[in-house]
Amino acid sequence: MKGYRAVLRSVVLTFVSAVAIAGVAHSESALPDYNRDPLPPDPSGMSRTAAEIAGAITLGWNLGNTLEAIGGETAWGNPVVTEEQIRLVRQSGFDGIRLPVSWHQYANATSAKIDPDWLDRVKEIVGYCIDNDLYVILNIHWDGGWLEERVDEAHRASNIARQRAYWQQIATHLREFDERLMFAGANEPNVDTKAQMKVLDAYHQAFVDAVRETGGRNAYRVLIVQGPGTDIEKTAKLWKAMPTDTVADRLMMELHFYTPYNFTLMTEDADWGNQFYYWGDGFHSATDTAHNPTWGEEAAVEQLFAQVRTQFVDRGIPVLLGEFGAMRRSNLTGDAYRQHLAARVYYLGFVANRARAHGLLPFYWDSGGLDNNGSGIFDRRKPAVYDTPALKALHVGVGK
Repeated sequence: MKGYRAVLRSVVLTFVSAVAIAGVAHSESALPDYNRDPLPPDPSGMSRTAAEIAGAITLGWNLGNTLEAIGGETAWGNPVVTEEQIRLVRQSGFDGIRLPVSWHQYANATSAKIDPDWLDRVKEIVGYCIDNDLYVILNIHWDGGWLEERVDEAHRASNIARQRAYWQQIATHLREFDERLMFAGANEPNVDTKAQMKVLDAYHQAFVDAVRETGGRNAYRVLIVQGPGTDIEKTAKLWKAMPTDTVADRLMMELHFYTPYNFTLMTEDADWGNQFYYWGDGFHSATDTAHNPTWGEEAAVEQLFAQVRTQFVDRGIPVLLGEFGAMRRSNLTGDAYRQHLAARVYYLGFVANRARAHGLLPFYWDSGGLDNNGSGIFDRRKPAVYDTPALKALHVGVGK
């Protein structure tokens, strides 16, 4: 999620040494080969294509600001993940869960070897999800920006080597899980040009190749690649083709949706435009007109999702809407706050509905925060449902 990027950049300097981050630009073609026990392909429990699995997922949820937190699982204010929390997610009507994960801070800067205790912890949480019959998407998230902020020729060779090393270890450690576990190679790769897109293509190919070569069930596992910036318009302009794969019909595309930014993530008025506290037909404010939307409402959502459908879904490529959502504006009070909350509920339901209508798989971004511009649906500490109106809107939106 881009809204936290400025915070991440400052925090990461505390917990990840500058030398380690810079070290990825060194020659890493000599990184160890971590594919040390490849297995013959194992199709058991792996029979469905990407499209068939997409057809089984109605609504997903993100375990945000937790496993990807720089400094550890609880560093960004969320509690330790428990199976009780995951069970609540499933009981609340979600059938998919996205696990944003950091790996770089748990890896040796020189050898790229991931701490086995962290691999075990992630495996434990994946197990909670699978045991509760959730489809699981596990990624390498922003992770200090070692890949996402370095999609360029200067870092191409070193990042390909590190991408391969990490995914060899991750895929091998989680190889036993069935087709309900899917891997995603990145989060929001920062790409703006055709030249950068070629580098991103290489990063994606390294991810696919690394997972496939570990064998076993990974030879058939559904893998997910990200458009440039996971931005719909950039992807329409720059994306040319999916990676080459050794098995047919096991790839998905991932995009994110925070349109309009002024409503979903913007926290201060700017000289180029104000925050939007309200959104949608019938939900504008008659008194606080300076914070009514001027762009990005229903017609824009429809147009953007139709564009995705044409580019991918109609060509048989499932699309994960890996993040969408909007913060609660807890700085507001009284009628303004009530109007904002009503608009936000409408927005969430509308986006979920139009995503499903165009064949996209909507996964709500949940930061865990309950106040101060949070997006938490659950109070994870109890655990219990916190934002019932938002949850109901999502259900209605996807037709549950």
